[in-house]
Amino acid sequence: MADNGSVNGRRRVVITGLGAVSPLGNDVQRSWERLIAGESGAGPITHFDHTDYKVHFACEVKDFDPTNWIDRKDARRMDRFAHLAIAAASQARDDAGLDIHAEADRIGASIATGIGGLQSFQECHTTLVTRGPDRVNPFSIPSIIPNLGAGWVSILLGTRGPLSAQCTACAASNMAVGDGLDAIRLGRADVMLCGGTEAAVNEVGIAGFAAMRALSLRNDDPAAASRPFDAERDGFVMGEAGAVLVLEELEHAKARGAKIYAEVCGYGLSSDANHITEPDPTGPVRAFQMALGDAGVSTGEIDYINAHATSTPVGDASETKMLKLALGEENARKTPVSGTKGATGHCLGAAGAIEATFTVLAVVNDVLPPTINYDVADPECDLDYVPNTARQATVNTAVSNSFGFGGHNACVVFRKYQD
Repeated sequence: MADNGSVNGRRRVVITGLGAVSPLGNDVQRSWERLIAGESGAGPITHFDHTDYKVHFACEVKDFDPTNWIDRKDARRMDRFAHLAIAAASQARDDAGLDIHAEADRIGASIATGIGGLQSFQECHTTLVTRGPDRVNPFSIPSIIPNLGAGWVSILLGTRGPLSAQCTACAASNMAVGDGLDAIRLGRADVMLCGGTEAAVNEVGIAGFAAMRALSLRNDDPAAASRPFDAERDGFVMGEAGAVLVLEELEHAKARGAKIYAEVCGYGLSSDANHITEPDPTGPVRAFQMALGDAGVSTGEIDYINAHATSTPVGDASETKMLKLALGEENARKTPVSGTKGATGHCLGAAGAIEATFTVLAVVNDVLPPTINYDVADPECDLDYVPNTARQATVNTAVSNSFGFGGHNACVVFRKYQD
């Protein structure tokens, strides 16, 4: 390691702030506590009348008031997905103790989403067909377009460095973290607010995913519906969330006396070139191995993996195969894996950011989050999934996986910070 805090000539990057609004709670601490307690964020849908729908439950963010974070006038001009992003980013900024305005040109944001303003799109279309084109809200397009989650974070928090908005389905916010890591390593910024947001628990979102037969139909027991790796899994549970991590160049963080949660040390990404929705385990293997190579970590050094683990029959089996290919059979069987979507549901473009947050906290607290609702073993899913109960374990190095429709794969490696 060089005296300037670099590794292999690259700037080191650490996590100095966390923010989250999730189905488990409206801040990081509450979300983590409920996750570790094995609780579920699922319940009956409250956002709309779901009487005529096949699916009647989701993992909603509850009791959320955007005006706690956003001026009421501004809040009316944006979609819920932007509300969640701003709340999470504001929490992360405060947690990191950042004075953004003092060095705004060196602080950027990388805020992802899978879909963007789906509720605003629905409302725009409804107004168009029922009241005519002249009655469409002039703020419709700015509310719909996926980059405005990132745009509003930059506008309201004042960042003037790099600004990006990844839109790569369920891999999006892992890519946001990875792109933030690269921006700091390359010297384009000293600090990046990285994460994702999604708010698709609405008529279009539920109807569309249900039509794909992607959603669980366990309407009689929502809390047990998301069950990663379990033999009786029947689809994912729609979730919504916003989560942001503050990535910061190590020397910059030390100079201002920032607390350091963990180090971000590796990022890998790849594409399947295979099928829109059917996973190919060899694509994620390349992303996973690239991330380990970037981090300088061997397969035997991984203490925990936060899996993509959506609770779909095909996806979870494919990820199990992928981990065996990436780690080797022996290492795969001894490496703890958990699917935290059992608790949060699948938050789509925000999933990677929520799970990166949980992975960082696993490293900080030496606690492995449980995979809840794991009751019936599946012969195709035969690894250590930390079933149902959190586990104390030393976590020096951990990986978070995210894979998206279209064949997008992204993996991020975190480790305990050592000066």
